Amino acid sequence: MTTHPAPQRSARADATLSLLWERIRRRGDMPGFTKAISAILASMRGEDEREFSMTQTVLSDPVLTQKVLRLANSGMYSAFGQRINTVSKAVLVLGTEAIGHLALGLKLIEELSKSTPDTESAHIEMEKAVLAGMVAQQIAASAASRDTEEAVVCSILHSLGRMMVTFYMPERWSQLRQAGGAGGEEGAAEAVLGLSLEAVGRATAEHWGLPRNLIAGMRRLDPAERAEGFGHDDWLAALGTMSTQAADALWHDDEAAAERVSALAESYAPMLGVEASGLIGAMDRARDSAATDLSIAPLARPAEKRAKLAAATRKRIAGNRVLMSGVSDMRDAGAEATPGQMMSMALETMHKGLSFSRSFAFLRNRREGCYTARLGLGEGCKAMLPRLVFDDVYEPNVFHAALGSDRVIFIENARDTRFAAKLPGWWKGTLSEALCFVVIPLCAHGQPVGFIYGEWDDSFPSVVLSQTEFSLLNDLRGLVVRSVERRHQAEAAAPATART
Repeated sequence: MTTHPAPQRSARADATLSLLWERIRRRGDMPGFTKAISAILASMRGEDEREFSMTQTVLSDPVLTQKVLRLANSGMYSAFGQRINTVSKAVLVLGTEAIGHLALGLKLIEELSKSTPDTESAHIEMEKAVLAGMVAQQIAASAASRDTEEAVVCSILHSLGRMMVTFYMPERWSQLRQAGGAGGEEGAAEAVLGLSLEAVGRATAEHWGLPRNLIAGMRRLDPAERAEGFGHDDWLAALGTMSTQAADALWHDDEAAAERVSALAESYAPMLGVEASGLIGAMDRARDSAATDLSIAPLARPAEKRAKLAAATRKRIAGNRVLMSGVSDMRDAGAEATPGQMMSMALETMHKGLSFSRSFAFLRNRREGCYTARLGLGEGCKAMLPRLVFDDVYEPNVFHAALGSDRVIFIENARDTRFAAKLPGWWKGTLSEALCFVVIPLCAHGQPVGFIYGEWDDSFPSVVLSQTEFSLLNDLRGLVVRSVERRHQAEAAAPATART
């Protein structure tokens, strides 16, 4: 690896950094960073119980817990064999460094995404940093690197100097804009601040106590600078440099963006060890994710997004009213309704309330040892019913998992190739057009008697069930189950009555 001695700082540079530290002391650290970073770094350092410390750090954050377990069970670590169900085992498999970088990236993105800075400039720089992390994640994954999390953090940190100046010293940012023009702030930094924006970022990282490898990966590295001894830190620096420039192009979403992305891919492909076409594909995937996750970027189409969000909110509120009304109607029906009638009411309520594309009610036939779809709602459902049959013998798939655990299971992306092994053949042959689906099991006296299945197609690009909706689904299935149990009790009592 090439060594880079730290340059001597000028009096103007020292004055700039002194002002920055003073602003931080007065205003507080940039949204929540330091507290989260300190806890994560303490878990990564050489403490006697650092594995335990990292486990505690992860378990304190439910979102981080899910991401750690997902990473530990990903194809990248499949060589470790059996499924990993505990964070403690995940720490052993992944190591504290990988988890620490994952946690750092998550915290940086979370805090940047929810931040509401005083100036639009700061918001823009934060969104670009998040987008750079997305680009790095996609490229590092395509490079089959086990350092994806480290690459994400380094790429976000490449913009740290710009974020610090726009967030804490907006008047200096205005001076940079006046001196260098929009996009030329870095070129004017030495004259205005006494040091580069990159140096501001590195000084901040040192101030926070970030690990040496992350700080080493924060420097700008252009393709022409590749030299002998090109190492891992250099690769991270090159990826961060390219990701940051790509994020700037993608964020604007203008006609020149595609040309800039293509040029970056061609120039950095040899240095990063990924084909140019692979880099372009990775950047396209990051752009698609950013269109959903960012808020003010032109590519996110904020006005259109706000309109869609308002419409979706109105639709969800109306849907929840349908679910609540259905629960009330089924309670009123009470003991007078048969299990079949209750099942029909539940299916109709869920179909309307959750706007399913298609939905089916399956019943278990113990004599024939199978589950069969008896009712269906949605286009073409009636013709599909004869083909919706499968054995009740346990198989390791999502349907038997729901029935065995007696828990509602929601599958957010049924087309994820990593999830394909959990989908049974009968589903793939009949219902594979679904983008996502939910399985609502019906178990009486501890035994599965059937389930309700609902799915959404491509007309619903993003479906997330709220806790309220899960609660209402459980209310509906509970009412169906109680009607089945009443039927069983009545049937059991009938022979006894006949004998007396």
